Amino acid sequence: MTIFASMKRLVLLSFCALTLATCAADSRPNILLCIADDASWHHFGANGNKVCRTPNFDRVAREGVNFTRAFCSSPSCTPSRGALLTGQDFWRLEDGANLWSRWPNKFAVYPDLLAKAGYHVGLKGKGWGPGDFKFGGREHNPAGPVCKDFAAFLKSVPPGKPFCFWFGSQDPHRPYDRGAGLKSGHRIEDVTVPEFLPDTTAVRSDILDYYFEVERFDGDVGAMLKLLEDAGQLDNTLVVVTSDNGFPFPRGKATCYDAGTRLPLAVRWPGRVKAGRVVDDFISLTDLAPTFLEAAGLKPLPEMTGRSLVPLLTSGKSGQVDPMRDRAFFGRERHANVRADNLGYPIRAIRTADFLYLRNFELDRWPAGDPPLYGDVDEHLSIAGSPSKQAVVEHGDKPGVKRLFELAFGKRPAEELYDLSEDPWQVTNLAADPRYSEKKARLRAELDLYLTRTKDPRATDQGAEFDRFYYVSSGVSTKPVETNP
Repeated sequence: MTIFASMKRLVLLSFCALTLATCAADSRPNILLCIADDASWHHFGANGNKVCRTPNFDRVAREGVNFTRAFCSSPSCTPSRGALLTGQDFWRLEDGANLWSRWPNKFAVYPDLLAKAGYHVGLKGKGWGPGDFKFGGREHNPAGPVCKDFAAFLKSVPPGKPFCFWFGSQDPHRPYDRGAGLKSGHRIEDVTVPEFLPDTTAVRSDILDYYFEVERFDGDVGAMLKLLEDAGQLDNTLVVVTSDNGFPFPRGKATCYDAGTRLPLAVRWPGRVKAGRVVDDFISLTDLAPTFLEAAGLKPLPEMTGRSLVPLLTSGKSGQVDPMRDRAFFGRERHANVRADNLGYPIRAIRTADFLYLRNFELDRWPAGDPPLYGDVDEHLSIAGSPSKQAVVEHGDKPGVKRLFELAFGKRPAEELYDLSEDPWQVTNLAADPRYSEKKARLRAELDLYLTRTKDPRATDQGAEFDRFYYVSSGVSTKPVETNP
């Protein structure tokens, strides 16, 4: 073979290698995450709600997989989003375990990893936060560089390059436009009021206003799906629709009951995922980061406690697919600055199909924040900021509301146990009932084992460190909280 022929063959082989690499890159799916701000599982049509209109979430669920048992790592915006981004339980994230915290830049996030692998990455709306992500040296939010909107982002994607986009809605976060739900055509009489809220016209209207914003989020999801369709990209896009934590009502957001932790989760991925399936495996938002990495052909990081959903998505099965996914673990630390010395309210919990077990660590503290504001509920300094909160606080001494007041704002025992088959709204604590002592002990042991294995500071009596992390106001770090070690 002549030198010229050898060179020609080498160029041809190099071209083929480059072409194959380009094809491989092209075959990787785009990734679109749509995350609501404070929306609970049971307020979406595909999950059985007959009043709240969510046709686009329902479409993703219908054309993909609807996960019925998805939970956040923590029922608070900042730690929940941090856990999603890192694929790690929130208690492993140091400062990031609290709301309004500083982002600890030592932890890798999936958008950065995908960007290094050739993905075009962008963010619209609420990413990680609220908090200070610049403290550790970051130039943009861990969820991605900010874009004007999804349409502009799509135009900016280089030809043949896969993209990863985070759409962080601010719906249905409070405050609400009062009466918006009624004006949108909903009827007061159609609302189902949870057992932990008073059934009044004001509360029903408040829930309808919340529905209005859930529907607005769903409309935004629909607009993004349409843009993908028009661009011919929908069928090569892994679409995930979920929320960061539960609805902002008493005994909802910032609590470890289902109303605060159980989330909607639908995934659509044509070509890889059989449509029309309902999967009952327990899922954590920490599972999304390793899922996105595996979908892109990357290996999840060893430190990730979440597990990729790709085996479930591609299994073609419904119901309980993986028998090992039979429980979820979650908890919380400091939410808002609503207690003396800026202290939090630490909880850890385990949820199975039949039971919810909670461990409360600081029994002398007020779970919902110091009275009379109880600021962890709805994050409003004014009681009147939330009609549902107002209905409980201002009528808490009345016979029909007193128990609801204690459920939402009263101090709690060290342990809580709820039998979900008898008590789906989790309002009757059975931890002191001797009939459940064996079940309680077993769940306590399983929780302790998991916390130890995942190196939760609470498992080694080092949990006070969470109260000493910075609290950030308006994106600027303030001095550390002064507390006794």
